[in-house]
Amino acid sequence: MEIEIATIGGYEEVGRNCTAVRAGDDIVIFDMGLNLSKVLLHDNVETEQMHSLDLIDMGAIPDDRVMSELEGDVQAIVPTHGHLDHIGAIAKLAHRYDAPIVASPFTLELVKGQLEGEQKFGVDNELVEMEAGESMLIGEECELEFVHVTHSIIDAVNPVLHTPEGAIVYGLDKRIDHSPVLEEPFDMERFREIGREGEGVLAYIEDCTNAGRKGRTPSESVARRHLKDAMQSMEDYSGGIVATTFSSHVSRVKSLVEFAREIGRQPVLLGRSMERYSGAAERLGKVDFPGDLGMFGHRKSVDRSFKRIMNEGKGNFLPIVTGHQGEPRAMLTRMGRGETPYEIEEGDKVIFSARVIPEPTNEGQRYQSEQLLRMQGARIYDDIHVSGHLREEGHYKMIETLQPQNIIPAHQNMKGFSPYVDLAKSQGYKLGRDLHVTSNGNRIQLVE
Repeated sequence: MEIEIATIGGYEEVGRNCTAVRAGDDIVIFDMGLNLSKVLLHDNVETEQMHSLDLIDMGAIPDDRVMSELEGDVQAIVPTHGHLDHIGAIAKLAHRYDAPIVASPFTLELVKGQLEGEQKFGVDNELVEMEAGESMLIGEECELEFVHVTHSIIDAVNPVLHTPEGAIVYGLDKRIDHSPVLEEPFDMERFREIGREGEGVLAYIEDCTNAGRKGRTPSESVARRHLKDAMQSMEDYSGGIVATTFSSHVSRVKSLVEFAREIGRQPVLLGRSMERYSGAAERLGKVDFPGDLGMFGHRKSVDRSFKRIMNEGKGNFLPIVTGHQGEPRAMLTRMGRGETPYEIEEGDKVIFSARVIPEPTNEGQRYQSEQLLRMQGARIYDDIHVSGHLREEGHYKMIETLQPQNIIPAHQNMKGFSPYVDLAKSQGYKLGRDLHVTSNGNRIQLVE
Protein backbone atom coordinates (compact mmCIF):
# COMPACT_ATOMS: atom_id res chain seq x y z
CA MET A 1 0.00 0.00 0.00
CA GLU A 2 1.29 3.47 -0.84
CA ILE A 3 1.84 5.61 2.25
CA GLU A 4 2.33 9.35 1.83
CA ILE A 5 2.40 12.19 4.35
CA ALA A 6 1.62 15.82 3.55
CA THR A 7 3.11 18.25 6.05
CA ILE A 8 0.62 21.09 5.68
CA GLY A 9 1.15 23.34 8.70
CA GLY A 10 3.21 23.51 11.89
CA TYR A 11 6.49 22.61 10.22
CA GLU A 12 7.84 26.17 10.05
CA GLU A 13 6.35 27.61 13.25
CA VAL A 14 4.68 26.84 16.57
CA GLY A 15 1.01 26.74 15.62
CA ARG A 16 -1.42 26.12 12.73
CA ASN A 17 -0.75 22.40 12.98
CA CYS A 18 -2.06 20.24 10.15
CA THR A 19 -0.84 16.95 8.68
CA ALA A 20 -2.47 14.58 6.17
CA VAL A 21 -1.67 10.88 5.89
CA ARG A 22 -2.62 8.99 2.72
CA ALA A 23 -2.81 5.20 2.95
CA GLY A 24 -3.73 3.89 -0.48
CA ASP A 25 -6.83 5.82 -1.52
CA ASP A 26 -7.79 6.86 2.01
CA ILE A 27 -6.66 10.10 3.66
CA VAL A 28 -6.86 11.22 7.28
CA ILE A 29 -6.18 14.86 8.23
CA PHE A 30 -4.76 15.37 11.71
CA ASP A 31 -5.41 18.81 13.26
CA MET A 32 -6.46 22.09 11.65
CA GLY A 33 -4.93 24.77 13.83
CA LEU A 34 -4.53 28.51 14.12
CA ASN A 35 -1.29 30.48 14.47
CA LEU A 36 -2.44 32.90 17.17
CA SER A 37 0.64 35.11 16.99
CA LYS A 38 -0.20 36.02 13.38
CA VAL A 39 -3.69 37.06 14.45
CA LEU A 40 -2.43 39.06 17.43
CA LEU A 41 -0.14 41.12 15.17
CA HIS A 42 -3.25 42.76 13.73
CA ASP A 43 -5.48 44.92 15.93
CA ASN A 44 -9.16 43.98 16.23
CA VAL A 45 -8.97 41.02 13.84
CA GLU A 46 -12.13 38.91 14.11
CA THR A 47 -11.21 35.60 12.48
CA GLU A 48 -14.87 34.46 12.57
CA GLN A 49 -15.69 37.10 9.96
CA MET A 50 -12.72 36.45 7.66
CA HIS A 51 -12.38 34.28 4.57
CA SER A 52 -10.05 31.30 4.73
CA LEU A 53 -7.92 32.59 1.85
CA ASP A 54 -7.24 35.86 3.68
CA LEU A 55 -6.26 33.91 6.80
CA ILE A 56 -3.99 31.66 4.73
CA ASP A 57 -2.29 34.73 3.24
CA MET A 58 -1.78 36.10 6.78
CA GLY A 59 -0.11 32.83 7.78
CA ALA A 60 -2.83 32.35 10.40
CA ILE A 61 -4.25 29.00 9.21
CA PRO A 62 -2.76 26.10 7.23
CA ASP A 63 -2.47 26.42 3.46
CA ASP A 64 -4.18 23.16 2.57
CA ARG A 65 -3.89 23.59 -1.21
CA VAL A 66 -1.31 20.77 -1.24
CA MET A 67 -4.25 18.46 -0.58
CA SER A 68 -5.22 18.74 -4.27
CA GLU A 69 -2.01 16.84 -5.09
CA LEU A 70 -2.96 13.80 -2.98
CA GLU A 71 -4.76 11.05 -4.89
CA GLY A 72 -7.45 9.81 -2.56
CA ASP A 73 -10.48 10.75 -0.50
CA VAL A 74 -10.43 12.29 2.97
CA GLN A 75 -12.10 9.85 5.35
CA ALA A 76 -11.71 11.76 8.63
CA ILE A 77 -10.57 15.06 10.13
CA VAL A 78 -9.00 14.31 13.51
CA PRO A 79 -8.06 17.04 16.01
CA THR A 80 -5.84 15.71 18.79
CA HIS A 81 -7.01 18.10 21.54
CA GLY A 82 -8.81 21.39 22.08
CA HIS A 83 -6.05 24.00 21.88
CA LEU A 84 -6.59 26.59 19.16
CA ASP A 85 -3.32 25.75 17.43
CA HIS A 86 -4.96 22.38 16.72
CA ILE A 87 -8.67 23.19 16.22
CA GLY A 88 -8.73 26.93 15.41
CA ALA A 89 -8.92 26.48 11.60
CA ILE A 90 -11.55 23.71 11.49
CA ALA A 91 -14.35 26.22 10.98
CA LYS A 92 -12.46 27.67 7.98
CA LEU A 93 -11.28 24.49 6.26
CA ALA A 94 -13.36 21.45 7.25
CA HIS A 95 -16.26 22.28 4.90
CA ARG A 96 -13.95 21.62 1.93
CA TYR A 97 -13.90 17.91 2.75
CA ASP A 98 -16.73 15.38 2.72
CA ALA A 99 -15.51 13.75 5.92
CA PRO A 100 -16.52 13.53 9.58
CA ILE A 101 -14.69 15.36 12.35
CA VAL A 102 -13.61 12.68 14.83
CA ALA A 103 -12.48 13.74 18.30
CA SER A 104 -12.57 12.90 22.00
CA PRO A 105 -15.62 14.25 23.91
CA PHE A 106 -14.11 17.44 25.39
CA THR A 107 -12.27 18.26 22.17
CA LEU A 108 -15.46 17.76 20.17
CA GLU A 109 -17.36 20.05 22.54
CA LEU A 110 -14.80 22.79 21.89
CA VAL A 111 -14.95 22.17 18.13
CA LYS A 112 -18.72 22.66 18.30
CA GLY A 113 -18.12 26.05 19.91
CA GLN A 114 -15.76 27.00 17.09
CA LEU A 115 -18.31 25.99 14.46
CA GLU A 116 -21.17 27.84 16.18
CA GLY A 117 -19.13 31.06 16.24
CA GLU A 118 -18.18 30.87 12.55
CA GLN A 119 -19.76 33.68 10.51
CA LYS A 120 -18.29 33.13 7.03
CA PHE A 121 -18.76 29.43 6.25
CA GLY A 122 -21.44 26.88 6.98
CA VAL A 123 -19.77 23.76 8.32
CA ASP A 124 -22.02 20.71 8.29
CA ASN A 125 -19.44 17.92 8.59
CA GLU A 126 -20.65 15.02 10.73
CA LEU A 127 -19.27 15.18 14.28
CA VAL A 128 -18.16 11.81 15.64
CA GLU A 129 -17.20 11.31 19.28
CA MET A 130 -14.55 8.70 20.03
CA GLU A 131 -12.99 7.96 23.41
CA ALA A 132 -9.35 7.10 24.04
CA GLY A 133 -8.96 3.35 23.70
CA GLU A 134 -11.55 3.13 20.94
CA SER A 135 -11.00 2.75 17.19
CA MET A 136 -12.83 3.04 13.87
CA LEU A 137 -12.33 1.72 10.37
CA ILE A 138 -10.78 3.99 7.75
CA GLY A 139 -11.63 2.63 4.31
CA GLU A 140 -11.38 -1.16 3.98
CA GLU A 141 -7.83 -1.81 5.22
CA CYS A 142 -6.94 0.81 7.84
CA GLU A 143 -7.99 1.56 11.38
CA LEU A 144 -7.86 4.76 13.43
CA GLU A 145 -7.15 4.40 17.14
CA PHE A 146 -7.04 6.98 19.94
CA VAL A 147 -4.37 6.54 22.63
CA HIS A 148 -4.79 8.56 25.83
CA VAL A 149 -2.01 11.05 26.53
CA THR A 150 -1.57 13.78 29.14
CA HIS A 151 -1.10 17.41 28.15
CA SER A 152 -2.02 20.87 29.48
CA ILE A 153 -5.63 20.28 28.48
CA ILE A 154 -7.88 17.35 29.33
CA ASP A 155 -9.00 14.64 26.89
CA ALA A 156 -5.90 14.83 24.68
CA VAL A 157 -5.10 11.83 22.46
CA ASN A 158 -2.40 10.68 20.10
CA PRO A 159 -4.20 9.22 17.07
CA VAL A 160 -2.67 6.13 15.47
CA LEU A 161 -3.49 5.10 11.90
CA HIS A 162 -2.92 1.37 11.56
CA THR A 163 -2.10 0.42 7.96
CA PRO A 164 -0.93 -2.86 6.34
CA GLU A 165 2.54 -1.25 6.16
CA GLY A 166 2.69 -0.41 9.86
CA ALA A 167 1.31 2.21 12.24
CA ILE A 168 1.49 5.97 11.73
CA VAL A 169 1.65 7.57 15.20
CA TYR A 170 0.73 11.27 15.23
CA GLY A 171 2.45 12.41 18.42
CA LEU A 172 1.30 16.02 18.97
CA ASP A 173 1.09 17.22 21.93
CA LYS A 174 1.89 15.47 25.21
CA ARG A 175 3.95 14.94 28.33
CA ILE A 176 4.36 11.62 30.12
CA ASP A 177 2.40 12.22 33.34
CA HIS A 178 1.94 9.32 35.76
CA SER A 179 0.06 11.37 38.37
CA PRO A 180 -2.18 13.95 36.62
CA VAL A 181 -4.75 15.94 38.59
CA LEU A 182 -8.00 15.19 36.74
CA GLU A 183 -7.32 12.33 34.35
CA GLU A 184 -6.01 8.83 33.95
CA PRO A 185 -2.20 8.50 33.66
CA PHE A 186 -0.43 8.54 30.30
CA ASP A 187 -1.06 5.24 28.46
CA MET A 188 2.54 4.12 27.98
CA GLU A 189 1.48 0.47 28.00
CA ARG A 190 -0.53 0.90 24.80
CA PHE A 191 2.38 2.64 23.07
CA ARG A 192 4.62 -0.30 24.02
CA GLU A 193 2.11 -2.68 22.44
CA ILE A 194 1.88 -0.61 19.25
CA GLY A 195 5.67 -0.67 18.95
CA ARG A 196 5.63 -4.49 19.00
CA GLU A 197 2.47 -5.24 16.99
CA GLY A 198 2.36 -6.40 13.36
CA GLU A 199 4.68 -4.36 11.16
CA GLY A 200 5.55 -2.05 14.06
CA VAL A 201 5.56 1.75 13.69
CA LEU A 202 6.15 2.93 10.13
CA ALA A 203 6.31 6.61 11.07
CA TYR A 204 6.27 8.74 14.19
CA ILE A 205 5.32 12.43 13.82
CA GLU A 206 6.45 14.26 16.95
CA ASP A 207 6.05 17.67 18.58
CA CYS A 208 9.52 19.17 19.20
CA THR A 209 8.52 22.10 21.41
CA ASN A 210 10.75 21.30 24.41
CA ALA A 211 13.22 18.89 22.80
CA GLY A 212 16.11 21.17 23.70
CA ARG A 213 15.37 21.10 27.43
CA LYS A 214 17.25 18.52 29.48
CA GLY A 215 15.58 15.97 31.76
CA ARG A 216 11.91 15.05 31.83
CA THR A 217 8.79 17.19 32.13
CA PRO A 218 7.37 17.13 35.68
CA SER A 219 3.84 15.98 36.42
CA GLU A 220 0.88 18.34 36.80
CA SER A 221 0.83 17.22 40.44
CA VAL A 222 4.19 19.02 40.85
CA ALA A 223 2.67 22.27 39.56
CA ARG A 224 -0.24 21.74 41.93
CA ARG A 225 2.11 21.49 44.94
CA HIS A 226 4.05 24.56 43.77
CA LEU A 227 0.83 26.51 43.37
CA LYS A 228 -0.44 25.45 46.80
CA ASP A 229 2.81 26.53 48.43
CA ALA A 230 2.70 29.95 46.74
CA MET A 231 -0.93 30.58 47.65
CA GLN A 232 -0.49 29.48 51.27
CA SER A 233 2.32 32.02 51.55
CA MET A 234 -0.30 34.72 50.81
CA GLU A 235 -2.85 33.48 53.34
CA ASP A 236 -2.33 36.39 55.72
CA TYR A 237 -2.41 39.06 53.01
CA SER A 238 -5.60 41.11 53.21
CA GLY A 239 -5.32 42.88 49.84
CA GLY A 240 -5.94 41.77 46.28
CA ILE A 241 -4.71 38.51 44.80
CA VAL A 242 -5.29 37.80 41.11
CA ALA A 243 -4.38 34.58 39.28
CA THR A 244 -4.04 33.83 35.59
CA THR A 245 -3.42 30.61 33.70
CA PHE A 246 -4.25 28.99 30.37
CA SER A 247 -8.04 29.06 30.28
CA SER A 248 -7.94 25.65 28.58
CA HIS A 249 -5.91 24.19 31.46
CA VAL A 250 -8.91 22.91 33.42
CA SER A 251 -6.73 20.89 35.82
CA ARG A 252 -4.85 24.06 36.83
CA VAL A 253 -8.06 26.07 37.12
CA LYS A 254 -9.44 23.34 39.38
CA SER A 255 -6.38 23.64 41.64
CA LEU A 256 -6.69 27.44 41.78
CA VAL A 257 -10.36 27.17 42.77
CA GLU A 258 -9.57 24.67 45.55
CA PHE A 259 -6.63 26.62 47.00
CA ALA A 260 -8.59 29.90 46.92
CA ARG A 261 -11.11 28.29 49.26
CA GLU A 262 -8.34 26.98 51.49
CA ILE A 263 -6.96 30.49 52.07
CA GLY A 264 -10.45 31.88 52.72
CA ARG A 265 -11.18 33.50 49.38
CA GLN A 266 -14.07 33.08 46.97
CA PRO A 267 -12.82 32.13 43.50
CA VAL A 268 -14.44 33.61 40.40
CA LEU A 269 -13.60 32.81 36.75
CA LEU A 270 -13.50 35.87 34.50
CA GLY A 271 -13.06 36.10 30.72
CA ARG A 272 -14.75 34.57 27.69
CA SER A 273 -12.33 31.72 27.16
CA MET A 274 -12.19 30.95 30.90
CA GLU A 275 -15.97 30.55 30.88
CA ARG A 276 -15.90 28.56 27.63
CA TYR A 277 -13.37 25.90 28.63
CA SER A 278 -14.35 25.42 32.28
CA GLY A 279 -18.05 25.54 31.43
CA ALA A 280 -17.62 22.85 28.77
CA ALA A 281 -15.61 20.64 31.14
CA GLU A 282 -18.26 20.99 33.84
CA ARG A 283 -21.12 20.20 31.45
CA LEU A 284 -19.38 16.99 30.37
CA GLY A 285 -18.65 15.93 33.93
CA LYS A 286 -14.88 16.22 33.40
CA VAL A 287 -14.48 18.46 36.47
CA ASP A 288 -16.50 19.05 39.62
CA PHE A 289 -16.57 22.73 40.57
CA PRO A 290 -18.39 24.14 43.63
CA GLY A 291 -22.03 24.94 42.85
CA ASP A 292 -21.59 28.62 43.70
CA LEU A 293 -18.52 29.17 41.52
CA GLY A 294 -19.09 32.21 39.32
CA MET A 295 -18.07 32.07 35.66
CA PHE A 296 -18.48 35.27 33.67
CA GLY A 297 -17.39 35.87 30.10
CA HIS A 298 -19.41 38.82 28.84
CA ARG A 299 -17.74 42.19 29.36
CA LYS A 300 -20.66 43.70 31.33
CA SER A 301 -20.92 40.63 33.58
CA VAL A 302 -17.19 40.74 34.25
CA ASP A 303 -17.28 44.42 35.16
CA ARG A 304 -20.24 43.80 37.51
CA SER A 305 -18.17 41.10 39.21
CA PHE A 306 -15.23 43.47 39.58
CA LYS A 307 -17.50 46.13 41.13
CA ARG A 308 -18.81 43.56 43.60
CA ILE A 309 -15.26 42.54 44.52
CA MET A 310 -14.26 46.17 45.11
CA ASN A 311 -17.41 46.83 47.17
CA GLU A 312 -17.15 43.71 49.34
CA GLY A 313 -13.36 43.79 49.68
CA LYS A 314 -10.61 42.42 47.45
CA GLY A 315 -9.35 40.30 50.34
CA ASN A 316 -12.45 38.11 50.11
CA PHE A 317 -11.98 37.01 46.49
CA LEU A 318 -9.57 35.39 44.03
CA PRO A 319 -10.33 36.48 40.45
CA ILE A 320 -8.98 33.85 38.03
CA VAL A 321 -8.61 35.67 34.74
CA THR A 322 -7.43 35.39 31.16
CA GLY A 323 -4.29 37.18 29.97
CA HIS A 324 -1.27 35.08 31.00
CA GLN A 325 0.46 35.83 27.66
CA GLY A 326 -0.33 39.55 27.81
CA GLU A 327 -2.94 39.30 25.05
CA PRO A 328 -4.11 42.88 24.31
CA ARG A 329 -7.84 42.28 24.86
CA ALA A 330 -7.55 39.74 27.69
CA MET A 331 -8.78 40.47 31.19
CA LEU A 332 -5.44 40.83 33.01
CA THR A 333 -4.09 43.18 30.34
CA ARG A 334 -7.17 45.38 30.72
CA MET A 335 -6.68 45.34 34.48
CA GLY A 336 -3.06 46.46 34.02
CA ARG A 337 -4.20 49.33 31.82
CA GLY A 338 -6.77 50.41 34.38
CA GLU A 339 -9.70 49.61 32.09
CA THR A 340 -11.73 47.61 34.63
CA PRO A 341 -13.38 48.55 37.95
CA TYR A 342 -10.78 46.38 39.74
CA GLU A 343 -8.03 48.58 41.19
CA ILE A 344 -4.58 47.07 41.57
CA GLU A 345 -2.76 48.66 44.50
CA GLU A 346 0.69 48.59 46.07
CA GLY A 347 1.49 45.08 47.32
CA ASP A 348 -1.30 43.23 45.50
CA LYS A 349 -0.25 39.80 44.25
CA VAL A 350 -0.51 38.54 40.65
CA ILE A 351 0.06 34.82 40.11
CA PHE A 352 1.13 33.76 36.61
CA SER A 353 0.47 30.01 36.66
CA ALA A 354 1.73 29.79 33.10
CA ARG A 355 4.99 30.16 31.24
CA VAL A 356 5.26 32.62 28.37
CA ILE A 357 5.09 30.84 25.01
CA PRO A 358 8.59 31.31 23.49
CA GLU A 359 7.55 33.38 20.50
CA PRO A 360 8.46 37.07 19.94
CA THR A 361 4.89 38.40 19.85
CA ASN A 362 3.94 36.65 23.09
CA GLU A 363 7.17 37.57 24.85
CA GLY A 364 6.74 41.25 23.98
CA GLN A 365 3.10 41.36 25.06
CA ARG A 366 3.78 39.49 28.30
CA TYR A 367 6.64 41.87 29.16
CA GLN A 368 4.39 44.88 28.58
CA SER A 369 1.60 43.37 30.70
CA GLU A 370 3.94 42.70 33.62
CA GLN A 371 5.39 46.21 33.46
CA LEU A 372 1.93 47.76 33.56
CA LEU A 373 1.07 45.67 36.62
CA ARG A 374 4.36 46.53 38.36
CA MET A 375 3.78 50.24 37.71
CA GLN A 376 0.64 49.94 39.82
CA GLY A 377 2.59 48.26 42.62
CA ALA A 378 1.76 44.61 41.92
CA ARG A 379 4.04 41.84 43.14
CA ILE A 380 4.52 39.21 40.42
CA TYR A 381 4.60 35.48 41.21
CA ASP A 382 5.86 34.07 37.93
CA ASP A 383 6.27 30.68 36.27
CA ILE A 384 4.21 28.55 38.69
CA HIS A 385 3.80 25.99 35.96
CA VAL A 386 4.91 22.76 34.32
CA SER A 387 4.91 22.37 30.57
CA GLY A 388 2.52 20.17 28.62
CA HIS A 389 5.30 19.06 26.26
CA LEU A 390 8.00 16.41 26.43
CA ARG A 391 11.56 17.31 27.30
CA GLU A 392 14.63 15.44 26.06
CA GLU A 393 14.25 12.31 28.20
CA GLY A 394 10.56 12.02 27.35
CA HIS A 395 11.41 12.13 23.66
CA TYR A 396 14.09 9.50 24.17
CA LYS A 397 11.55 7.32 26.00
CA MET A 398 9.03 7.55 23.17
CA ILE A 399 11.59 6.69 20.46
CA GLU A 400 12.81 3.77 22.58
CA THR A 401 9.23 2.57 23.14
CA LEU A 402 7.92 2.87 19.58
CA GLN A 403 11.11 2.05 17.64
CA PRO A 404 9.71 3.84 14.57
CA GLN A 405 11.08 3.11 11.11
CA ASN A 406 10.75 6.82 10.21
CA ILE A 407 10.63 9.99 12.29
CA ILE A 408 9.12 13.31 11.20
CA PRO A 409 9.74 16.28 13.58
CA ALA A 410 6.83 18.75 13.80
CA HIS A 411 5.39 21.73 15.73
CA GLN A 412 8.48 23.95 15.38
CA ASN A 413 10.69 25.86 12.97
CA MET A 414 14.11 24.72 11.73
CA LYS A 415 15.87 26.06 14.81
CA GLY A 416 13.39 24.28 17.05
CA PHE A 417 13.83 21.02 15.17
CA SER A 418 17.59 20.85 15.71
CA PRO A 419 17.68 19.45 19.30
CA TYR A 420 15.23 16.71 18.33
CA VAL A 421 17.23 15.94 15.18
CA ASP A 422 20.37 15.58 17.31
CA LEU A 423 18.55 13.20 19.64
CA ALA A 424 17.18 11.10 16.78
CA LYS A 425 20.62 10.95 15.14
CA SER A 426 22.12 9.74 18.41
CA GLN A 427 19.64 6.84 18.24
CA GLY A 428 20.79 5.79 14.78
CA TYR A 429 18.43 7.77 12.54
CA LYS A 430 19.89 9.56 9.52
CA LEU A 431 18.71 12.73 7.80
CA GLY A 432 17.30 12.02 4.36
CA ARG A 433 16.99 8.29 5.05
CA ASP A 434 14.61 7.72 7.96
CA LEU A 435 14.67 11.15 9.64
CA HIS A 436 12.61 13.59 7.59
CA VAL A 437 13.00 17.30 8.39
CA THR A 438 10.49 19.09 6.22
CA SER A 439 8.50 22.31 5.85
CA ASN A 440 4.92 23.37 5.19
CA GLY A 441 3.39 22.19 1.92
CA ASN A 442 5.71 19.23 1.37
CA ARG A 443 4.92 15.58 0.73
CA ILE A 444 6.90 12.60 2.05
CA GLN A 445 6.51 9.27 0.23
CA LEU A 446 7.17 6.55 2.81
CA VAL A 447 5.96 3.51 0.80
CA GLU A 448 5.66 3.55 -2.98
